[in-house]
Formats: sequence, C-alpha cells, structure tokens
Amino acid sequence: MTMSRRTLLHLGAGAAALPASTRLVSAQAYPARSVRVIVPYPAGNASDIIGRLAAQALTDRLGQSFVTENRPGAGGNTGAETVARAAPDGYTLLLEVVTSYAINAAVDPKLSFNFARDFTPVASIGSGTYMLVINPSIPAKTLPEFIAYAKANAGKLNMASAGNGTATHVFGELFMMMTGVQMQHVPYRTSFIPDLLGSQVQVVFGPISQLLEYVRSDKLRALGVTAATREAHLPDVPSIGEVVPGYAAAGRYGLGAPRNTPAAVVNTINGAINEALASPALKSRFADLGIEPAPMTPAEFSKLIDDELDRWGKVVRAANIKAE
Repeated sequence: MTMSRRTLLHLGAGAAALPASTRLVSAQAYPARSVRVIVPYPAGNASDIIGRLAAQALTDRLGQSFVTENRPGAGGNTGAETVARAAPDGYTLLLEVVTSYAINAAVDPKLSFNFARDFTPVASIGSGTYMLVINPSIPAKTLPEFIAYAKANAGKLNMASAGNGTATHVFGELFMMMTGVQMQHVPYRTSFIPDLLGSQVQVVFGPISQLLEYVRSDKLRALGVTAATREAHLPDVPSIGEVVPGYAAAGRYGLGAPRNTPAAVVNTINGAINEALASPALKSRFADLGIEPAPMTPAEFSKLIDDELDRWGKVVRAANIKAE
C-alpha cells in the first residue's frame, strides 16, 4: 500500500508533536494523588492558618487534596528536615516561614539541612507584619517616648520572645542595634502572653494576628509596626521606620519543595497560588491575619530567599546570637 504525500506529512507532523504532547500531559497529570503540606509549627498559630489557607486554595484549583500536616519542633527545623528528605516529586511541600529559616541558618550552621541548597523555591505567599507592643505599666504613649524611657532604664525592661533566634527575638535585636536601647531578652518555650499581660515582661515584637485583640481591648499598647509603611487596618499605629529610619522587618511565607523537584510541578503550584492570591476571598482572610499577599515567580521567590539569608545572617552575627 502506498501513501500520499499529504498523509505522510500528517504522520510526520504528528510524530514531531508527540514529545511536546507527552510533556504537556505529564505536566497536566500533576497532582495525581493527594499532596502533603508540612507546617513546621503547632496547630492554631499564624503559620498553621496560612498553611491551611494555601492548602485549601491548591485543593480548589488543582483537583486533588492538599493536606496540611503539623510537624513542630526545633524552631521549625523538624518539619523542614522532613521535607528535605522527601522524594522530589511535588507530593511533599513545606510551608516556609522564610525569615525564620534564614535566621535559623545563621544561628545554627550545623543544621542537618541547608535552607539555601536543599529546597526548591516554589511560591511566595505573603509577608506578615509584626508589632512592637508594651504593657501599659510603662509610661510611654509613643515610640519616641518609649525609646527615651528604655534608654533611661537601660537593661531594666524585659523583652519577651517565642524563643532564642526566633523572629520575635531577632526583630527586637535589630531594634536595639538601631536605637541603642538595651533590654533583657526573655525567651519562652510556651506562650509569653500571660506574662506580658501581667507585666513580668514588658515588651515584645510579635505577630499582629497574635496581639491585635489585646491592643484593641487596651490590655497592651501598640507603639509601632515593623513593616516599612503603616498597616491599612491600623492607620493610627506608625511604622517603626518613621522614627527609626531604615528599620523594617516582616515574616515572609511561601511554599518550598525538596531539591530537584521538576520545574513543571513547581510552575503548576506557583500558578495556582498566584491565582488564589488575586482572589478577594483569600485577600480578606489574609488581612485578618495581618498578611499582605506577595505573588512571585519561582525565580523572584528564590531571590527573596537569598536576600533574607543575607540580611538576617548579618543581624544574627552582629547580635552574637548562638544556638541554645
């Protein structure tokens, strides 16, 4: 049997298109089963809520279940180690609190994983602003008044944190470095809120979502937010940078995957997250948590991670923060 030239051309074209078609089907096949999203902190805190919202957004858009799994411990390092050791197939993701991991990398260079090397940046989610709050027993109504009071009482104020080398600690260290204020750092393994309310500790740099209800009920006093500009829902609270030029700090959240995760998988997740971040419903939920959506390409997210590693590494070394 002979074939016409047109038939041969059609067959040739089909054969040439086959590899591209196969690649497309392969990319579209992900996810073919449920995906684990490891949240490296306990259930109920801000990171957990952000992880669950991201997982639900991916579930809604990609047609498979993205299931959060809490793996707290060692300042987030236990969960990160779980993901670093997982297969690079896109079925185990990490809710990355980028700022915390950048700090951890500088505080303890002997970690079992390397945050810069062992993870594939997948998608940026957003940035979370912190607040400088004080117990009302301190007679300071504004940030300049507080700085003056703290300098006049050098070393007498106790600054709480969620633990040595956490963002709540390092953001405070940056403030002290830039203002010349001296406070005693008091790290907590459990919640510092009861002692802050009782004035056993008087100062904290904490997440807005954790502190806002106490500020609104006048149990604590907010003196400034750590973002470079004021928060839209807290217009009367200045940014610390208005008084301390150059001060800015935020918790950066995103998704990571084990090193060598295929680009097609990364791009699928990235596209779904960016689409979700544009939705009014998710924007509203994030606003309640003090989170500003920050959609990025994987390359842009990778650059952000490099910048955070560099910036907070310098602060940790300058403040001489060591692993406990």
